[in-house]
Order: sequence, then structure tokens, then C-alpha cells
Amino acid sequence: MDLIYLDYNATTPLDPMVSQALKPFLDGFFGNPSSMHDFGRDAALAVMQARKMVASMLNCYPDEIVFTGGGTESNNYAIKGAAHAGMNRGKHIITSSVEHPAVSEVCDFLAAQGFEITRVGVNAFGIVDVEEIRKAIRPTTILISVMHANNETGSIQPIAEISRIARETGVLFHTDAAQSVGKIPVDVTEMGIDLLSVAGHKLYAPKGVGALYIRRGVRLTKFLHGADHESNRRAGTENVIGIAGLGKAAEIVYSRPLAVGSRQSAEAQSTKTPFHHLQFLRDLLHYGIRNEIPEVRLNGHPENRLPNTLSLGFPGVEANTLLPAMKGIAASAGAACHAGEEGVSGVLTAMHVPAEYAMGTIRFSVGRMTTEEEIREAVPIIVKAYRDLIPSIPSLPLNPLKGTYSAAQSYPPEGRNKSPLGDLGVTGISGVKLTEFTRALGCACKIRPQLLEEVLRNLPAVTDPKVLVGPETSDDAAVYQMNETQALVQTVDVIPPVVDDPYTYGMIAAANSISDIYAMGGKPLYALNIVGFPDTRLPLSVLHEILKGASDKASEAGIQVLGGHSVELTEPLFGMSVTGVVEPGKIIRNRGVKIGDALVLTKPLGTGILTTAMKRGLLDWDTARKLMDCMSDLNRKAAETMIHFSVHACTDVTGFGLLGHLREMVTGETVSINLILSAIPLLEGVEEMAGQGVIPGGTKNNLQHVEPDIVWGARISDLEKMILCDAQTSGGLLIAVPATEAGSLVAALKESGVEHASLIANVIPGMGKIIIEK
Repeated sequence: MDLIYLDYNATTPLDPMVSQALKPFLDGFFGNPSSMHDFGRDAALAVMQARKMVASMLNCYPDEIVFTGGGTESNNYAIKGAAHAGMNRGKHIITSSVEHPAVSEVCDFLAAQGFEITRVGVNAFGIVDVEEIRKAIRPTTILISVMHANNETGSIQPIAEISRIARETGVLFHTDAAQSVGKIPVDVTEMGIDLLSVAGHKLYAPKGVGALYIRRGVRLTKFLHGADHESNRRAGTENVIGIAGLGKAAEIVYSRPLAVGSRQSAEAQSTKTPFHHLQFLRDLLHYGIRNEIPEVRLNGHPENRLPNTLSLGFPGVEANTLLPAMKGIAASAGAACHAGEEGVSGVLTAMHVPAEYAMGTIRFSVGRMTTEEEIREAVPIIVKAYRDLIPSIPSLPLNPLKGTYSAAQSYPPEGRNKSPLGDLGVTGISGVKLTEFTRALGCACKIRPQLLEEVLRNLPAVTDPKVLVGPETSDDAAVYQMNETQALVQTVDVIPPVVDDPYTYGMIAAANSISDIYAMGGKPLYALNIVGFPDTRLPLSVLHEILKGASDKASEAGIQVLGGHSVELTEPLFGMSVTGVVEPGKIIRNRGVKIGDALVLTKPLGTGILTTAMKRGLLDWDTARKLMDCMSDLNRKAAETMIHFSVHACTDVTGFGLLGHLREMVTGETVSINLILSAIPLLEGVEEMAGQGVIPGGTKNNLQHVEPDIVWGARISDLEKMILCDAQTSGGLLIAVPATEAGSLVAALKESGVEHASLIANVIPGMGKIIIEK
């Protein structure tokens, strides 16, 4: 079965006619529109024609259209430009609580510059109260910015009414129309709008191009400076290819009636419209799902919303768990521009959607290329995915979807090709991809460190004198003294899948669990499995493979698995409780570093970033293989080597990142750590993926937690900060030894096969700070 694309609000494919219109500019028309020769003239004519088409689509003058790099730039230009141009009259801006980040983040930026921002709330349907906007207007109000239609729910705002109030009070009005243009009529003259943003890629045009409508007479302060392109309103040589594509996309919209009442002939309006086509498919999907899952909740207005958008809250599940269960369907958990973030959508929060529905909200959005057949195929897939996650729901026969609608144009799907890189997932038995069954990866799923510290502080004090290491520290294992020569070391660790192959996942989880024993200077004795398994979603053979991988890794550590405990969950989880032994006088803690020590790291950083990239299909096979080998490699050789040196402290670098574990070493101590960035080993591909924004959520939490204790050197980039805080899974040991022994330790580690062992830092006098230098 081909992938069914139901995420048109995230982006749209190129319309075939747009693709055709782009070919001349790919093959020969390459001139600069500002050049005076024939090559420049051809390019300038293309830009002029595109400007006319966008103006016709919006019903404005061509000179009121400025081409930009996309909807986000258009919003930035409109809001920042109006704010700075109007500063002499006031610094108050009104917006809504459900705006896209391309508006809300701009307002946050202006607030930091001294502007006052009022965010008007919305009702249960996500629609603002016009009277609340009227009440919010002050003598110092210079701009109102309210989106035309919401990207998550599709709810349409009363733009004409807001515009009328703005005109009456002499306030500029801007609307973000990225989602509405091309789906419903957008007439800037009829609506009385001053500024309107358009995003090309929501309109079947290329990505990286957009437009801003600026009504004649409106003055904006430029924020891109250079030459006088776009009538001296937006510096930078025009993106002729993108602009030509946007112009053609606008022409397609203008030539097809969106709904009765749009600027078309009476004859054209008598036919079925793309509006009706989208609405039919959206409602067909809604009715099909609702018939089988009556408890599903519609988010947004039942009628006053975009014809293509369906936001549904599925109770009892999390969206990031349900989405991968819907095999063969592409949809979004909330807004796709920031997919992958944890927590409830700000839009749903503003609408006061109950948490049980908000956490399970999926946004479906259909488009021109969606067919009725695809919708009929999608419904049983969605229903089955939900039922598999909520097994208490009886499995009823699916009701057939019936309907005789014939759209004016069916838009057959074309070009639905696989990724040019191919399928890079490493699957095990039955083609199972485990990471599709979980929302978090490996140690990136850990509770935020600041919350964990609060929990540990509230635990009762340990009074048993035989407890040598307990919860009063951040050590990963507890130590209990049995006699004068022997103490038990015990740890427990559980992680969700970090790779797709069940056997490899079992090996990595086992290596991760056993590592805590090694970090304490102990020798593992035996292990118990801890299993969470969705037996209604995955065959039992997958669990057998996980256990086999863990058992083989335990054997490599010289121990056996003696049993364990299991529970049924909606997501797979696996880990171990490992028991070891250590001499009471030879326990190694994560505290105890001394001035003059050096720190040695035994494995490269970046497993959290690369596993996130691997889940998204962004890694080539060779990089993925090296990553999995690194995570499944036991820290046994490193541990057996370090005990021959004067180790003052040790910890394994896992979920809290390198800086988080360094912070544990120095908190409350009269020492600081001087970290040399260039000495830290990295896995191949980490910088490239981090540069693409492939960062696990736990990494951002780690950085926020450690930042007060960091002294950043000059030229340390945000990318490098993220790498240093990467939420590792089965990372290396971080060993503190006297600087006089550090070189010998690194040499001994490499001789034993720990090839990435590196001297990365020195311990200096100080007050618990981590000083990072290039």
C-alpha cells in the first residue's frame, strides 16, 4: 500500500502545473531581475507576472505585493516592521493566544525590546471574541495581528470584523493567512486588511518563497538591508524560481472558484469547487472514524473552519504513540512545524481542551491530491491502531463508508516516491521497527534533571550504617556493606527502544544497565529483566528477540539473567536490575575529584542525536552501524583497566549528557573543571545532524539545567552546547585520575581496545563551575 498523505497543513507537494512552470527557470532563464540585459529582462518579466497573479488571487494591486523567503519572514517583516515604524505613537501590540510561532515568537522578541503584548484568549472552538479585542485597544496600540485560520484546528477567525475595529481606531491590522490562502476565499480589499502573509509551500508552490501584502500607504521599517530590491522593501536578489512557482500556484487558485461568492463567473460558480472536494473528504474521514470510535473529540469549530482540516482528540492515548501505529498514514500530532516536542499544544491549552483529549490529538489535513479511495483505506487503519492501543474497546466489524460524491477534479496522486536514501531502518524479525512504537528514545526519555533532584530531596534519610551509597547522592547505584571485605552494588535502568531491531535494542539496554556497576568500580554478579511490552501491538517473538539480545550481552559481561518482572504497556520498555560486588574501600563515586586531576572519556558523544536521526531515516547504513556498535559495547574493558590507576571519581555519561554528569562531579565542591572542547571525541555525523536541528528533547532540558553552572568560552556555538548536553544512551565512562597518570590511563585504555579514550578536562581550584574552552 502506498503512503497516504494526510498532512497538507504541514506542507503541500508541487502542483504538476507549478512543476511545469518551473522548468524554464531550471534549464535556461537564470538571469538576475535587476540586470539590464536580456537575461535580466526575462527574469524581471517572470517576477512581474508572478506579482500580478498573487495580486489577482488576493484582489489587490501588484505593487502591494512583496516577495519574501516564506510565511515566517512575511510575519516577521509585517510585525517588526509595523512595530518599529509606529514606535513614535506607541508600543502596544494585540495578538491572540493561538498564533503560530512565526507570530507568537516575534511578539516575544518585541516584548523583550520593551513593547507591550496583549494576547486575547479564545473560546472552546479556538475563536477570538471581537469585543475582547476592542476592549484591549489602547491609545498606544499600533498593531493587531490575528491569524486568518488556525494551522492545528482549522478554526477561522472573524477577520473582517477585527479589521473594521482596527480601522475605526486607526490601528494597523495584520493577518497570517498561510493556512487559508487557496482553501477559502481571501480578498484583502473586501476584508479591509492592511498586512497579510502568504507561504508558498502551503499553496502547492516551492518551499522557501512567500509574499507579504502591504496596503498602499502603510509604512514598514525594513529589517533586511542591502540593495533596493522589491521597491526598496526587501533587500536581496529575488528567488526567481520560487517566485515563478508561487505565481503559478496563485494563478491556479485564482482560476478555480473556491466557494460560492468568490470572484468568479456565475457559470464557474455553478460547478463543484475544490472547497467542496476538500470538505467532502475531510467529513468522510471524520464520520468514518467517529462511527467506530464515538468517544473521539473534534477540536475546533464544527462548521467555521478550513474545509480540509480535521483535529481529533483520541482519549486514553498519546498522539506520539498513536501516530506510528497508524501504518501507512502521514499525519501530525498538533503543529508539524515543531513536531517531536513533548507536552500539550499551546493552541489546545488556550481552548481548554481536556488533557486526556489534548495529549491524544492528531491533526489530519487533506489536499488536492487526496482521493476518496485513500480516505476509505485510511479509516480502518486509524481505527485499528487506536483499538490496538486501547484493548478494552470491543473489536466490532468496521462499518463500510458509503457515499456517491463525484468531485469536480479528483487530482490523482502522482510522484509518491520513497526517500532517495531508501529505507535505512534496521529492522529485525517480521520487519518490525521498534522506534515506531515509542515516543521517546533511550535515555532521552528520562525525567528532567531539575525535577529528579526535587524528588530525591524529598526521600527519607537513610539511617542504616551499612548503606555506603544511597539516594543522598546522584550516583547511579546503591552500595550495601555485607562484611569487611565485600559490599553489594545494585542498580536498575529501563529505557524505551533506541533502535529498530529488537535484538540490538536488547543488547544496548543491557549494556546500559550493566554500565552503572562498572562505573562504581564493581564487578557484576547477575541480572533481572524488567519488561514493559505491548502484547496487543507486537508479536511475542519480538520480546523473545529483545531478551535474547540482553542475555547475550549479559553473557559477554560474565553474568546470567536469573528472572525478572513484566507488565503490559502501550509502549515497549526494557532494562535490568543488576547486582554486583565491590570492596568497601574501593568504591568509586561520581564525587571526589581533586585539584590537579584530569578527566578521561572512554566513548564518543552524540548517541542521542544520532538515534533521533536514525529514527527519522536520516542516517546512512555505515553511520547507523557504528552508532549501534558504540551503544552496545560494554564498558567492561574500560572498567577493568581503570582499577589499576588512582581513580578519584567515575560516572557513566548517559541521559543527563556530558555537562550534566560533570555538574554532578563538582556541585558543592571547592573545585571547577576546565573542559577542552576540541579534545572531546564525537561520533561521525553528530555535528551534521545537530546542525539540521535533530536534537532530542531531553538534550534541551539538560542544557537549561546546567547553564547556571557553565562559563562558556568565546565562540562556543549553540550547536556545540547541544552536543555537550546530548542525552546519551549507553555512553562511556568519565574517569577522574591524577594528571600525572592520565596519559598512561589513556594509553592503557587504547591498548585494551577502548579506541576513543581521550583526555578532555582538568580539575582546577574553583567553586563548582565548568569552564569550557575551544
